[in-house]
Amino acid sequence: MTPLPPEDITRVLHELSAGEENAPARLMPLVYDELRRLAGRYLSRERLDHTLQPTALVHEAYLRLVDQTQVNWQNRAHFFGLAARIMRRILVDYARGHRADKRGGGLEKLSLDEALSFSKERDVDLIALDDALSDLAGLDPLQSRIVELRFFAGLTLEETAEVLGLSRSTVERDWIMAKAWLYTQLSNAVTD
Repeated sequence: MTPLPPEDITRVLHELSAGEENAPARLMPLVYDELRRLAGRYLSRERLDHTLQPTALVHEAYLRLVDQTQVNWQNRAHFFGLAARIMRRILVDYARGHRADKRGGGLEKLSLDEALSFSKERDVDLIALDDALSDLAGLDPLQSRIVELRFFAGLTLEETAEVLGLSRSTVERDWIMAKAWLYTQLSNAVTD
C-alpha cells in the first residue's frame, strides 16, 4: 500500500478544523498506519511485560486528537506532532499508575543518549524523561517542544522546523542544546 500524499491528509485536517461532520471518519484510514507505527515505536521502548497494546494506544490517542475543538490543523506534520504529545501523555500517565501500583516500579534510569538509542535491553524511564522535559519546558519551552517532536514523534529536523515555523538550523542548534541539558539532568538523576 502506497502512502497518500501529505496534501490529502492536510485537506481532511482542514475539514476537521472547519467542523465537517464526516472528517474524523475519513481521517482515520489516512493516518492509522503512521499512528500505529508511532505507537509501536513508543511501546518498543517500554518494559517487556507492558500491557498496553499499540492498537489501544492508537485508538485512545486518535479519540483525543479528533476531540480537539480548538486546534486549527495546519498539516500532516502538525497532526503527528500533536499525536506524539498525546501518546506521550497517555504513556506517562500509564507509567505513573503502574509505578504507583508497584511502589517504585524498579525502572532503571537512562540518559537521553541511551534512550535515543532505543535499546531493547533496558526500559526507558519515561517518567524521569517526562519530568526532565517538564523542567526544560520551564526554562526553554521551544527546546522542550523540539525534543518532544524529534524524540517522541520521530520527526526529522526539517519536519520539526515546519511544525514550529523555524529554520532547520535553529531547530538543529536548539536540539543539540536540549540534548546536552537533558543528558546532564538525567545523569544527575541516576547519581542521586
